[in-house]
Amino acid sequence: MRETDCSYVVADWLHISAEFERVWNLPHACGALDGKHIRIKKPANSGSLFYNYKNFFSMVMMAVVDADYKFIWLSVGSYGSTSDGQIFNNSELRPMVEEGTLGLPPPSPLPHDDRDTPYFLIGDDAFPLRPWMMKPYSRRHLDHDERIFNYRLSRARRVVENAFGILAMRFQILLGTMQQVPETVDSIVLACTTLHKLLRFRQPATLRQYVDEEDKSQPSSRTMETGYGTC
Repeated sequence: MRETDCSYVVADWLHISAEFERVWNLPHACGALDGKHIRIKKPANSGSLFYNYKNFFSMVMMAVVDADYKFIWLSVGSYGSTSDGQIFNNSELRPMVEEGTLGLPPPSPLPHDDRDTPYFLIGDDAFPLRPWMMKPYSRRHLDHDERIFNYRLSRARRVVENAFGILAMRFQILLGTMQQVPETVDSIVLACTTLHKLLRFRQPATLRQYVDEEDKSQPSSRTMETGYGTC
């Protein structure tokens, strides 16, 4: 497994968080985390290591993405049979965020509140619930505020899914079955994500069909009565 360096300082994370709040109305979010299977030809003598739950051979890329679909951190090369939770647990990122060496800002109050709240990454049910990792409430017996929270969190988390989609459409070698050996696949994926980030800086416009937007017709996007604005 190969990982990119995540050399960000507090000011960088504050900028990322401000963008999540501006675009998705989710304060204190510092990135969305998810994994994607890259379809590959079965490596020689690998048994079922690369065979995933979707019934094809793959390697997993796991990424943290900012509100502008740029990759903040990336891990490539994990076996397709490995779960997202296992990959994250075995990554260098987890101890960094747990031990406070990732550089996230210290807790501070949310808008219209005076209680200190941690800055966090956005995950799904594959990841642990921690002060630095927010995931949705269980979908059973939710009250109004919990439904609103789930809506906001899931909308912001989709930036990582959208980033994977933009990446694959831009570098269409990622859409098919890659024939190279795993080490070469790692290098190709890392090169694609680096070029993607450069292009996001130079050409920030994104084709609408590859990204999510707010759906103002949904009941869950109406204004809350808590002072946080639109939901």
